[in-house]
Amino acid sequence: MQELDLSVSVLLDDLADQLSPLFPRSETRDRALRYIQGLLSQCERKNSWHLAEWLGDATPDGVQYLLDRARWDAEAARDVLRQWVIDTLGSPDGVLVLDETGFIKKGQHSAGVQRQYSGTAGRIENSQIGVFLLYASQAGHAFLDRALYLPKSWTQDRERCRRAGIPDDVEFA
Repeated sequence: MQELDLSVSVLLDDLADQLSPLFPRSETRDRALRYIQGLLSQCERKNSWHLAEWLGDATPDGVQYLLDRARWDAEAARDVLRQWVIDTLGSPDGVLVLDETGFIKKGQHSAGVQRQYSGTAGRIENSQIGVFLLYASQAGHAFLDRALYLPKSWTQDRERCRRAGIPDDVEFA
């Protein structure tokens, strides 16, 4: 694993202290901190395999475990991160940036996937669409929130939603 800049490391330690209570198991807490370090690194591609390699892991199993099976509250972590961003990067000249990103998919079972326009591909493609909220100021920038766009074809098929783990109260927007 490569080292981060000292100023980033100090800020990351502060964030880690605030996030710590959300991860009851020390292994998960350590993995989450290492994952954040990977996201902030110069690692060119931020998928499970590349991040695992950057972290010095032989396989992406640890990263995938953190994101898929480990017990932690993503919404609570988002709230802690949002407050940390306000406290650390907050500025009167800061702006919110709303962006959508397409994730090209081959199958039909990932939540929200269908043939739809993807800016990432620049055409209609089998994909998911993620919507992201970011904050930017001269002090830096950070993601604040995210949502998966669910097309009508998904929200009108509750059984398909259930199979994909989408709660019944999620509606088309």
